Order: sequence, then C-alpha cells, then structure tokens
Amino acid sequence: MPIRNGAAYLAALKDGRRIHLDGRRVADVTADPAYRGTVASFARLYDFQAAPENRDLMTFETPTGARVNRAWHLPQSPDDLVRRRRAIEAWSALNFGWLGRSPDHLATALSGLMMGHDVMAQHDARRAAAFRNYFAYARDRDLFVTYVIQNPQADKSKSASSQARDLVLHAVDEDADGITVSGAKMLGTSSVMADEIFVGNIQPLKAGEGAYALSFAMPMATPGIVLLSRRSYEAGVTTAWDYPLSSRFDENDAVVVFDQVKVPWERVFVHGDVDAARTQWHGTPTHVYQNYQSQIRLAVKLRFLVGLARRIAEVNGSAGMPQIEGTLARLAVEASIVEGMVAGMEAAGRRFGPYWVPSAHLLYAAQTYTQELYPRFVNTIRDLAGGGVIMLPSSLRDLEDPEIRALVEATQVSSATDAVGRVGVMKLAWDALGSEFASRHVQYEMFYAGAPYVNHANMNRTYDWAGATAFADAALALSPRPDWPARAAAE
Repeated sequence: MPIRNGAAYLAALKDGRRIHLDGRRVADVTADPAYRGTVASFARLYDFQAAPENRDLMTFETPTGARVNRAWHLPQSPDDLVRRRRAIEAWSALNFGWLGRSPDHLATALSGLMMGHDVMAQHDARRAAAFRNYFAYARDRDLFVTYVIQNPQADKSKSASSQARDLVLHAVDEDADGITVSGAKMLGTSSVMADEIFVGNIQPLKAGEGAYALSFAMPMATPGIVLLSRRSYEAGVTTAWDYPLSSRFDENDAVVVFDQVKVPWERVFVHGDVDAARTQWHGTPTHVYQNYQSQIRLAVKLRFLVGLARRIAEVNGSAGMPQIEGTLARLAVEASIVEGMVAGMEAAGRRFGPYWVPSAHLLYAAQTYTQELYPRFVNTIRDLAGGGVIMLPSSLRDLEDPEIRALVEATQVSSATDAVGRVGVMKLAWDALGSEFASRHVQYEMFYAGAPYVNHANMNRTYDWAGATAFADAALALSPRPDWPARAAAE
C-alpha cells in the first residue's frame, strides 16, 4: 500500500457527508470557498509525508507492511518518542502550529488507547478486541480521524441524563448487529475535513448513566451524522495576502448531531460501562498522549509567534530599544520553557507495559502553564504592534491601484523594509493576533484541554505529593519539636 498523499485524501472527502453552513448544505468541502484553503493545507501534509525525501522522517512500516505516519507508532523507548515528536514538529511547521486538530492528533490519542488495550480488556474483552481491530484498520489506511468527546453546553448544574431529552448523545437501542445512538456532541474540530469521527465521553458520568457511556468510531458520511458548522473565517477573507493564516488554516469546528445512527458492534469500543468510559482516558496513556501531541504543536506555534514579534519590532524600528529587547527576550524564554517541558516529558517518561509514555505530571504542568501563557503571549505581541495593525490598507486591491498605492507608500514607512513589506508584516500580525480567526485560537488554546480547574485536578492527581511532603517533613525533623513544659492550669 503506497504512502497516503494529498490526492488520496482529497478523493476520500467526496463522500456525500452532510454539512450545513449559512442555511445551505455543502456539496464538496474540497471546492467550497468556506473550506477549500484549509482542506488544501491538510492535503499538503499528506503530500509532504509521501515525498521520497521525507519518507524516513515522517513514516514507518506497520506490522502488516503499510507505510504510514509516525504518529501511529507505539514507542518502546525515549528515542522512539523523540522520533515521533520530530515528525509531528515537521507537520506542524507546515502550518506554523495553527492546525490544532491535524491527523496526527487523533492518531496519537488512538495510539495511547491501543497501549492500554489490556486495561480495557479487563472491562470487556470483546469491545477491546473491536478497538484493536479498528486501530489496525485506521492505522494501515493512515486515516484522518477526529473526535467529539464533550457534551453540548446546556445546564452545567445537571448531569448528562438530566439534560433536555436527546440533547446529549446516548444509546437508544441495541440488537444483534450493533447499537443505535442519538443526540449531539461537540466541538467537532476538523470534523468537516476528516475521514472518520471517534466519539466518546470524557466528562464524569454517574451510576445509572450507562446509556451515555459510549465510545465508537464511524465514517463521516454515515447516514444520520449531521455537521452544523460554525461560521467559516476562511469564507470571510478578502485575499490570502490580507489574511494569510485564516485563508489557509481555519480547521473549523462543528456541533455533531447523531440522528438514529446505527453503529455495528465491530465499531463499538465502550458500551454501558461508566467505569470503562472513564478508564479509556485516564486508566490508559490516552489522555496524556493526546495532550503531549498538542504541546508539541503549541511549541511550534509559539516559536512562530516569537519570530513574528521580532519582525514587528523590526518594521517599527524599535528592535534595538532596551525595553523592547527585554520583551522579546521574555517571549523567547517562555517559548523555550514549553520546548523544554516537552523534552522533559520524554526524558522523564515511564513504562506502560512494553511502551514508553510521557511524564503525566510534566504534561499537566505544561498544560496548566500554557493555558495561562497563550493569551498573555498574544497580548504582549499586540503591545509591540500598537496601532500598526489598525492603520492598514483595506485590502490588496488598494495596492493594485497606482494612485492609492502611492498614498500607501507615503504613509507606511519603515526603516527595515518598504511599504509593501511593512503592510505584509502587519497583515500577518493582525490575522494572528486580532482577527476573528485569532480570537478563536485564544479561546481554543485556553479551553481545548478543559477548564482550568480540570487541569488543576489532573496536576494534583499526578504530582508526587508524597515525595514533596517527605522533603518538607525531613526538613522539619532536622530540628526536633521542643518539649515545652505545660503551663499551670491556673495560668
């Protein structure tokens, strides 16, 4: 089987999937103005891995002889983990870290779940076997799988079973062939552009909510699966020059509705077992592994933003000012901390059976840190840009008119470049920092891994509190407690 390339990926998307946007049904995501630029960016990833010069960097041979992306590899040593990371970095570099739900994300998550196969088999051997077979199927075809694992926001004070009827996805029937499910899930990032969708429940379930304890995967074009796409930022751009990021990397998000969807047993991985629904995330390497991939991708994105900050300072003529140099240095330090934490996760990893998985407590430390870091990072660079991202020509068309261009050249002045160069930097800055696309990314980086209290709980759960408090107790023991005489009762 040849390495999957962009043409094969694009052909697979023409499957009649049901997507609704702006009151219409989308006929072809590869050609629709709302999605085609981003779909082309995903296709570029597959072309990159299929290029002969990138074969060893990006792919490995599976036990069945298929050659697929390294994100599907199950590492058995720290070196294996580093090789996977380099492939993820190379893909992320093609989109500067802006594609958060690229194909390697779910390949990583599913690999983590595969490492925990024996754990899941203790809950239900048949369901674990179904996942093992699905993993081999998706891996050998190098499928682009995405997921929906959060319930729609409604009444947060109520559990899944207490919400309005049919709001949250749940099993409504089962027979010898499989289960039937109905309800909705979110956020469906990249679902418009993926081959298949993995469905699970990462939020806590209580006893008696077995109907919501589900995990399965289905092709995106399955009858009954409906994607309610959010507004397309790509569709709203004027030109790619004006919006260099949102015209290419708007991975989109969607509410995914399941209307009496039939799921065959060979695609059902958890059913009716509340404990198994939780275990697949936190009793296996799945949750740590998927978020480790996200931190690799974010490290690439921060590196891009540091470079952008430097260019902004240069075109503004402020790069040599001591206070600006200090700001740039601080950004570089913060980006380097994230890179160092990723390397630390690998070096301080642990054995999980025959596999090597990243350090959980360093992963959750990085998530907690970056969740707070990203909006601060963006605001710092906005301070560097100042009014330069506002005083811009309305679009590329202004520069195509000789008279207007002369006025632009007279007002867009920089000691580092010409007017077009200055405008280009500031257009890129606005798209990365202030556009609707940029605002979505701030929200995404702050909440894709859950609310802050979720990350705090994961940190508290995985940190070596016993070891830390033992240090404190050892220090207390250096000076024995004084044996003060008891005061007289009369006193």
